[in-house]
Formats: sequence, C-alpha cells, structure tokens
Amino acid sequence: MPSRFCGKKHLETALIIFVRPPILGKVKTRLAKTIGDVKALEIYKELLQHTHSITQTLPCDKYVFYTDNIKRNDIWENSIYHKEVQSGNELGTRMSTAFEGLIQKRYQHICIIGSDCFELTTDIIQQAFNMLQQYDVVIGPSADGGYYLLGLNNMHPLLFTNIQWSTCNVLEQTIAACIASNCSHILLPMLHDIDDEKDWIQHQTKQAAL
Repeated sequence: MPSRFCGKKHLETALIIFVRPPILGKVKTRLAKTIGDVKALEIYKELLQHTHSITQTLPCDKYVFYTDNIKRNDIWENSIYHKEVQSGNELGTRMSTAFEGLIQKRYQHICIIGSDCFELTTDIIQQAFNMLQQYDVVIGPSADGGYYLLGLNNMHPLLFTNIQWSTCNVLEQTIAACIASNCSHILLPMLHDIDDEKDWIQHQTKQAAL
C-alpha cells in the first residue's frame, strides 16, 4: 500500500486516533455536568491540541477516525493524517472495525488512542509500538479502570466483545480476554484521563507544581 505521508519505511506501523467533533454540549458530558458545557468544550479543544502535538511527528501512518462526518479543514492536517469515519453502534464494534480496516491494509503493528489524556506523550506511544515487536497486545491502563491505548499485531475478537465499555471493568476484562485468547500482553505506565471535574482539578494541580 503506498503511503503519501510517511514513506515506505513506515508502512508497517499505524496509529488510530478516535475523536469527536468539538461541538458545544456534545463532548465531555460528564465533565460538563459540574463545570458547564462551555468550559467542557474549552477543555476538550485543549485535549485535541495536545493529542495533535504528541502525534504529528510520530514515524508512522496516522489515521483520525471521526464519530461522524470527516472534517477536511481542522487541526488534523490532510497532509499528515488520513481521515476516516468510525463505523458501528458501540465502542467495541467501532474499534474492532478500525483495526480490521488497517490490518486489511497490511499494517503489522497498530495502536489506537483517544483524545482524553493530557499525560500521554510521544515517547509512550513510541514505546507501545516498540513493545509490539515482542508482545501480541500492548495496553495503556488508565486510573479509572479503562485504558488510554491499545496496541495489536493481529485481530483478537474477544478484546472487543462482552466488554463493559465506559466502566471501571474495561481494563480487567481486556486482560482476561488476552488470557482467554492466549495472547501475550504487557502494560504501559498508568495514566489519568480527563473524565470529570476531579480529574481536571488533579491535572491543574500537577501542572501548577511543575
């Protein structure tokens, strides 16, 4: 598959980024319940900018998957990021479909991230790709019991089925699915997502201490 972005040497690795359009009242709804829609949208835009800044120079092909229509004129440059639309009614289906699409394009190592984590860095994502040289599955655990990154070399359907998405059970159930699928797996450092006001206050406190 020819790549118009990163060159032939990067064909084996790809990064999937799941995003929502930054629309008032449609993003960070748990956060908005206590700080309001306007502030929640402002924070989400900051998260998008952070995710953009840590991914734009990664030596891999990069795919932004939108929840609805593709946005051609946004922060995700068309010259750097491939753009696709998520497909499926629930998160597991949308993720598995995205992975399957890139596996069909013959990528050998694929990671997926969202846009909820200020603590995620370029180095951590690169570390995940490096770990996929030795492990079947790489998981970036988040403190709320979910994960901020999932890396695969091949499809493992159990990782996307019978998972209680958006709960504190996601990480535990995903690890159990790895074991049931006889997949070797490894965990990245635990990070904190921004899901509610407590997470946002914790992030601000950390930033002020730097």
